[in-house]
Amino acid sequence: MESKNIRIVRVHQMKNERHGKSQRQILKRSLGRVEIFAMAFGTMVGWGWIMLPVQWIEAAGVLGAMAAFLIGGVLCIFVGLTYAELTSAFPLAGGELAFSYRGLGYVGSWITGWTISFAYISVAAWEGIALSTAFDYLHPMSKLGLLWSVAGFDVYLSWSAVGMIGAVILTALNIMGVKPVAVFQILLVLVMIVIGMIYVLGGISFGDIRFMTPAITNWKGIGVVLLMAPSMYLGFDIVSKSAEEMNMPLRDIAKVLIFSISCASAWYILIILGTSVSSPPELRGLLLIPAADSAAFAYESASISKLLIIGGICGIITSWNGFIVGASRMLFAMGRSKMLPNFFGWVHPRFQTPVVSIVFVGIICCFSPLLGENALVWLVDAAAFGTVIVYLMVSISYLRIRKKEPGLRKHYTVKKGKLVGIGAVVTALFFLFWYTPFSPNSLLWPYEWALVLSWIVLGIIFLVSSMVIYRRERITDQERELLMFGEAYSREI
Repeated sequence: MESKNIRIVRVHQMKNERHGKSQRQILKRSLGRVEIFAMAFGTMVGWGWIMLPVQWIEAAGVLGAMAAFLIGGVLCIFVGLTYAELTSAFPLAGGELAFSYRGLGYVGSWITGWTISFAYISVAAWEGIALSTAFDYLHPMSKLGLLWSVAGFDVYLSWSAVGMIGAVILTALNIMGVKPVAVFQILLVLVMIVIGMIYVLGGISFGDIRFMTPAITNWKGIGVVLLMAPSMYLGFDIVSKSAEEMNMPLRDIAKVLIFSISCASAWYILIILGTSVSSPPELRGLLLIPAADSAAFAYESASISKLLIIGGICGIITSWNGFIVGASRMLFAMGRSKMLPNFFGWVHPRFQTPVVSIVFVGIICCFSPLLGENALVWLVDAAAFGTVIVYLMVSISYLRIRKKEPGLRKHYTVKKGKLVGIGAVVTALFFLFWYTPFSPNSLLWPYEWALVLSWIVLGIIFLVSSMVIYRRERITDQERELLMFGEAYSREI
């Protein structure tokens, strides 16, 4: 006999045919372990390792900064373990949407999906600005076509065009399929790793261990660097968003995810080491592009700084790629589940990619360089704020699903899961506190809060319009369950 779920799916399909609606769209499975690792690691490690190591050392000291990234990595692993277990149970596009729907219901799921979309799109938008900055350092550009000034930075069309062209190219590549994107990602990650190791080994070989001062400043400084963890490790959760496109054993998800976080942590620690031995403390604060200029000092060659910038550009592109993939998959999942307008759930008939969602993200990325270089900090801080909210939602969902669905089939189960889940909740709350108005490190008014509030307003518009449309179409809870989870993972409601 047919199961109740199968009968419901067929009834839903017949309704779709009568009303001319599209059936549940799915994405092609084509990503293996190496591709998923490259996506996760490349998304986490972007342009920050080129620009920020001196800031970390000045705040916490050499050993203090290393300790902060080690602690930050361990805290992210707590959250990562909850992602690993839930992704093995629900290997679907836009993983957090599915997790929070099962754990927190429709409203909690909608907030989670829209918030992580904001975080990923914010960083994707940041990358276009970073690309313009990197190219300007690599080859100073003529200042042509002054557009306006934003927070004291004069925005020229010639400068913005670099990031805008990059956005168009990456958007087109993402439309053409996730497999080409993944292969491109692997190549760039390899180039970045080689250049990064040249930097670290050169610092060790030609630098001076006496430059490694201060060792530790104070606990406050370590805390400041630790608070950067949400933005520096942002991207490991790309694993859950692209799960529907994985072609690998689900039990291996945890290994890839934890290995990715561990590698990112090791990377940041090595970069801090390389920077600390490459140049003396009195010179570091004067460096325009810290990693590149430190390498030039250690090697006594201006050419090596150009090589480091190329490595940084590789990091920008790998991070950009990952955030476009992650944001578009979340928007696709929300569209498919009738939480956003239906067109977000459309899949390209040839390339099997969420074409409308990719184009939506790409358009935002195209216009972001027009905000100027100062928008870099605004976008990263706003993204980190959104990320820790989602970490909290997923961690709570993890604990609730374990309690509500003890018999749920998983391909990976966390040992001492309740303790890990509580640890993940505490980690998320710890980071979240530091972004609230009660903290001295809260979001900057008006710029960063304007980004957050604008996204909330846009979300309300989409939410209300979707509720009106789908109420008119009489979408039931069971139909939404099937659209979100498919036949294999849906419940009977």
